[in-house]
Amino acid sequence: MTVTLEATWLICPGCSDLVFRPKYERALRVCPGCGHHARLTARERLDCLLDPGSEKPVETALPADDPLGFADTRPYAERLAAARAATGLREAALCATGTIESHPVVVACLDFAFVGGSLGSGVGELVTVAAEKALAERVPLLIVTASGGARMQEGALSLMQMAKCSQALARLDEAGILTVALVTDPTYGGVAASFATLPDVLVAEPGAHLGFAGPRVIEQTIRQRLPEGFQTAEFLLARGLIDAVVPRPALRRALARLLAAARPDATGGPAGGPAGGPTGGLSSGLTAASAGVPARPEADGLVRDPSVLPRRTPWDVVRLAREPARPTTLDYAGLLLEDFTELRGDRAGSDCPAIVGGIGRLRGRGVMLIGHQKGHDTQERVKRNFGMPSPAGYRKAARLMRLAAKLGLPVLTLVDTPGAYPGIEAEEQGQAWAISENQRLMSALPVPVITVITGEGGSGGALALAVADRVLALSNAVYSVISPEGCAAILWKTAEAAPQAAAALGLDARELLRQRVVDAVIPEPDEGAHVAASRTAERIQAAVRQAFEELAPLPVAELVEARRRRFRSFGAPSSEET
Repeated sequence: MTVTLEATWLICPGCSDLVFRPKYERALRVCPGCGHHARLTARERLDCLLDPGSEKPVETALPADDPLGFADTRPYAERLAAARAATGLREAALCATGTIESHPVVVACLDFAFVGGSLGSGVGELVTVAAEKALAERVPLLIVTASGGARMQEGALSLMQMAKCSQALARLDEAGILTVALVTDPTYGGVAASFATLPDVLVAEPGAHLGFAGPRVIEQTIRQRLPEGFQTAEFLLARGLIDAVVPRPALRRALARLLAAARPDATGGPAGGPAGGPTGGLSSGLTAASAGVPARPEADGLVRDPSVLPRRTPWDVVRLAREPARPTTLDYAGLLLEDFTELRGDRAGSDCPAIVGGIGRLRGRGVMLIGHQKGHDTQERVKRNFGMPSPAGYRKAARLMRLAAKLGLPVLTLVDTPGAYPGIEAEEQGQAWAISENQRLMSALPVPVITVITGEGGSGGALALAVADRVLALSNAVYSVISPEGCAAILWKTAEAAPQAAAALGLDARELLRQRVVDAVIPEPDEGAHVAASRTAERIQAAVRQAFEELAPLPVAELVEARRRRFRSFGAPSSEET
């Protein structure tokens, strides 16, 4: 048997290096050198993603082939016949039900090899039928995109498919069913402006291009050179327009984790214990050592009596709350949750790194985690703007809260911020509007909301994540209308009076509990949560889990009304005063 050179080696279309073909195929056509992702057919995509033997085709009748009798350099009917002969498909989409690591899903997968994966009446019908199948079976919908845009040969009927498919996804939104897009290269035009960008979660392969107008059209129109990497997945991720960039070999696992965590009733382990344990570990600088907790908690592990908490000066508590080694939201995500999937971006052109969030499982229960992210070392703290969010951060949080409401997932927020970022750009982008919108949104969320003040709770920047059914605080956390330094500079006319201001502001856990600003305190070591991160996380997990179990059975109207009554009571005259 003679083995030809072409059967053994190929030239990578990305870097032009010679690549060993069997290795290239095992890597799902990803170059081991430059990481270039070659195109796959719809058939190959389904084979890569779905569990073997789980696939069942979603069949439907298709509309007439050539509604306009269109012809350019060749009749449209001939183009269709040639595409069918070359691909073995009826149209540029292949739809099926199946499972991904045992999680049920409906998949609509486009094939660029069929007339450029263009959106015509046939593709629109197939995607819509797939969405209707997901609605009928109440399982998530996954759309794999690969398209040059709308199919010109079908005129305005092609244009109408954008609205038709968008409407189908809207019905899934109304039904609370998860939708996910896997964006592959390329995805343009009518597909990009409808079902490629509407899903709840957008995942892209490295280097995939996504946009409405193609680069050539843009350059010819505006007569400008486009920036490096324009419209690539990485470019879009940095601008908050997609959630993640995932290499092809890791896609199946990433999608399975998302599907597992997005189920409100997600299970996988006994109700009393974690399903396989948290997937994350401790960040550098944290220690898993257990330490004694001097506070005397009640039977449920929480402190509700202020006198039980150890006495210390408020300024000492402020310094502990600001300790750089203190666990961050992403640290707690790894310690508290299984299958955590971070979601990024406000979908309006930005991704603020000072707020992070995503879906995970808390002892088997799907939850949406959102929190401030400061970082530990100087480099990360600068990158994260020291946990001071921009308007994009609050809009990202709002987007994730709305997704939680859609999916019926309870929300857990972790607060640790000096306050919202006081910068020129933040004001230009509507900082006050973003904070106020979040408070209004949270006051009406139809799912349980728990907030834990884990470090600093600074002003409206903290409150924008803290309009909750239960507000808890770690024993060395602080929560205040203004920083002690800011208060001292305004009222004492010198920042040196910050310790005096801290005492006057009543910002420590003892005082917050006395005023009922927080409902309970979670004990942490006197030295701070950072000396016993795992133990502190266990206490947070137990407190949050108990709160969710208490709130979950409540009817939505009762849940929301009780939340509103909680905040209505602050500053209202007591019965003795009236």
